[in-house]
Amino acid sequence: MSAQTRPRVLVTGGSISGPALAWGLLREGFQPVVLERSPQRRGAGQNIDIRGLGHEIVRRMGIRDAVLGQLTGESGTRFITEQGRVYAEIERQEGRDGPTAELEILRGRLADILLGTIADGVEVRYGDFVAGADQDATGIDVRFDSGRRERFDLLLIAEGRSSRTRRLLLPEQTHYRDKGLNVAFGTIDRRPEDDDWWYFMTTTRGRVVNARPDNVGTIRASLSFPDRSAGFATLPAAAQIDFLRASFRGAGWQTERILDGFAARPEEFYTDRWGQVVMSRWSAGRIGVVGDAAWGSGPTGMGTTLALVGAHVLAGELGRSLREPGDTHVGAFARYEQLLRRYVDSAQGLAPGMPRLMHPETSAGLVLTRGLHRVVTSRALRPVVEKMVITSQKHEPRLPEYSRLRARTAVS
Repeated sequence: MSAQTRPRVLVTGGSISGPALAWGLLREGFQPVVLERSPQRRGAGQNIDIRGLGHEIVRRMGIRDAVLGQLTGESGTRFITEQGRVYAEIERQEGRDGPTAELEILRGRLADILLGTIADGVEVRYGDFVAGADQDATGIDVRFDSGRRERFDLLLIAEGRSSRTRRLLLPEQTHYRDKGLNVAFGTIDRRPEDDDWWYFMTTTRGRVVNARPDNVGTIRASLSFPDRSAGFATLPAAAQIDFLRASFRGAGWQTERILDGFAARPEEFYTDRWGQVVMSRWSAGRIGVVGDAAWGSGPTGMGTTLALVGAHVLAGELGRSLREPGDTHVGAFARYEQLLRRYVDSAQGLAPGMPRLMHPETSAGLVLTRGLHRVVTSRALRPVVEKMVITSQKHEPRLPEYSRLRARTAVS
């Protein structure tokens, strides 16, 4: 690639890592094009958090104030019984990233902020996806589902954990670890008696119920349960809700309200299978992978942070390859992986017994799980939990200083 012209880069994925990557690429001297399979911006999504190094990335991008203006307002986490009795809690603390992070925001709101950073300089296409690609020594020819064909210098996959483009183009480099757990997500109406705490209810038969506040007048809820067959994920949405009604019958607290809410807002109901993506390498020739498409780990609390950090480092190293004599995208991909591999691997290293320990099958297991909740929320152990269980502080790399990747620096 030559620094004399702006190399064209196709970035697939328009949620978090894709727009963040495009922002960096534009500032580093590339001409990125963002491709999103959905026909329009996706506004749905649950609460996500920015932790550890993610704080530095939003500062460098100049969007910290925008993020602060869209926080969910979550007060902290309360663990409750089937009757709604609180038996353990941990409040949100300014400057600390516990279960409720300092920067807690809806996925759709963060995506809007990131897309806003590239609105004036990057083409964003909706309603199409990659159907095939062939690369050679000078570029990569991409075929789209729409029938369009284009040539780019690089193709960067910044999609979700189930990335279709990664499965299509890099199947031999990808291994999927199925954790045997399904999660159903949705949005329900807020009631006057609702407050701003995250409520976490665990009961027998591996059933867990979550309800979290947002800043748009609704509640974000989820139901999770073990399923070794993976058959639930293949059902139509209406059948999934029927299955959940049968599986969670008698679970207690506000489970019926949540299920009714899911049925009332089918456009915001979706399910996910908890698993981990492990890639032997995050690149192949002119193709690179970042975010959940490269290392998705399920609901560990680190997905958004890793997406932002990965996008920042990948854009910065590719920018360096434009300006360093003799450097290429191959060297940039290698440095990107060398800087982040240990950090990412640590985020995928779930605590012993997870996620099964969170989803006890028996009454005895439930007693053990609730006892654990009481222990980890005790003031004496909170710093240890934040450092050892919540993975934001494990093996953090030293971020290089990419001079162009500062919002105050003019794009050249």
